[in-house]
Amino acid sequence: MRADRLLSLLFLLQTHGRLTAPDLAARLEVSSRTVLRDVEALSSAGVPVWTERGRGGGISLVEDWRTDVTGFTTAEARALFSGSAGVDDPQRPAWESAVRKLLAATPADRRAPFQRAAERVLVEPAGWRSREATPPHLAALQEAVFSARAVRVTYRSAGATGASTRALAPIGLVAKGGTWYLVARTDAGERLFRVDRVTGVEVLADPVPADLPALPAVWARLRGQVERPPGAGVAVRLRVAPEDAGMLLRIADAQLVAEPVVDPVVVGGESLVEVGAVFRALPAARAVLLGLGPLVVVLDPPELVADLLRTARDVLRTYGQPAATEA
Repeated sequence: MRADRLLSLLFLLQTHGRLTAPDLAARLEVSSRTVLRDVEALSSAGVPVWTERGRGGGISLVEDWRTDVTGFTTAEARALFSGSAGVDDPQRPAWESAVRKLLAATPADRRAPFQRAAERVLVEPAGWRSREATPPHLAALQEAVFSARAVRVTYRSAGATGASTRALAPIGLVAKGGTWYLVARTDAGERLFRVDRVTGVEVLADPVPADLPALPAVWARLRGQVERPPGAGVAVRLRVAPEDAGMLLRIADAQLVAEPVVDPVVVGGESLVEVGAVFRALPAARAVLLGLGPLVVVLDPPELVADLLRTARDVLRTYGQPAATEA
């Protein structure tokens, strides 16, 4: 839209002072000829803008002239307040445009630190080797949340062979650890839904109920249920060399439901580290600890020690006894 582009041009000039037509064209993703036409339109509308030819010339506003109108579009406001700033996020252009307008509305003597922050901080929501940073149905769910409309989603639960259709009243969206979650009310109460497991979305005409709870409170409760499921958890006591303790904690972190307790101990004159940790479940502890092999000794509980031995024997049976080493 030309009106939006004219505002962006105005705020770019207000932020940077003097810019050349090619520079403005690159920032606005238009041709230099279009920039010059837009400058003429601004001048005709009474904006004190002029062009200066030759070396060191460019396009600029009259010194000390400014406007306090930010002129946020709906897309810019949504991108800004939803924190969308990822490199590949479809809302990235709207986010950048909103930041430009905010900078332009900031007094010149206070603008520098904010501009440095915008230029020097980059958010990349996707983890390493992630196939897709933005789930395909995130935009539709954002539209439903912003417009307070109910949705009908097709959702594939973890471990399910097929998808099911559900009617939901969206409460909000949360991005945690590079993963987007929809917080919504269902017939069974408030629930969390991973957005990357949504395979279809229909935004309905029905508004969401007026009595929906606040997002932060619901998120805190649901997150707590995920991080510390009722009655779940296996308390494990481990012994490890000090140089291997950091690796153990990094590998185990995703499967722990509480902060581990780490204490230095001396056994037989050897300095070691004893770790008390609560794993989500026995299979989670088994998966982590088997991968570390003899680097970690499990002291408790006995059922975990027995499970590790049983699994080790199964592995030996699967792959056969190792060949005898020649003398």
